[in-house]
Amino acid sequence: MFTGIIEGVGAIAAIEPRGGDVRVRIATGTLAFNDVRLGESIAVNGVCLTVVEFDAASFHADASTETLALTTLGRLQPGAVVNLERAMRPTDRLGGHLVSGHVDGLGAVVSVHEDARAQRWRFSAPASLLRYIAKKGSICVDGVSLTVNEVDNDGFEVALVPHTVAHTAFAGTQPGDAVNLEIDLVARYVERLLADRALPGARA
Repeated sequence: MFTGIIEGVGAIAAIEPRGGDVRVRIATGTLAFNDVRLGESIAVNGVCLTVVEFDAASFHADASTETLALTTLGRLQPGAVVNLERAMRPTDRLGGHLVSGHVDGLGAVVSVHEDARAQRWRFSAPASLLRYIAKKGSICVDGVSLTVNEVDNDGFEVALVPHTVAHTAFAGTQPGDAVNLEIDLVARYVERLLADRALPGARA
């Protein structure tokens, strides 16, 4: 599990095709990495990846065909800047919201507007995901925990404070760029519970 609070900004260092999928090497950049362990999870732009090899300044992870097809990882080229977060520990503060690192779908940046010292970002999202996005609810965009300011039938809007822009890959993200979206876990479980209650013979 993750919190959506980005711990560092790195970059795709290399992509090596392997039997239909790929092994990715990620330069850790500003991520604190001195106590990394083989097999631990690191979210890369919100995608949970397993460390299979590492050195002092980078780690390797395998990306399956499913991951490549359903996230932006399959589109990134060496040099692309990425958000990084190591898995949370039981003693960590939950500064954002609970994030699984399992991307639900792709959205795109529609527009960016200055709003005093902050910026208002609008994203498009598939209709299948918009039903789970609520005003003042949480959404994870490229691994970043954000609060939804507005939502309609076409997309949603968030506000990014200067710190978020400066310390994430959003500093180089442009309108038209694709982004990974993960809906709030609570919305997913509420729908499942309500669906079960609607079944014949279910207890109220």
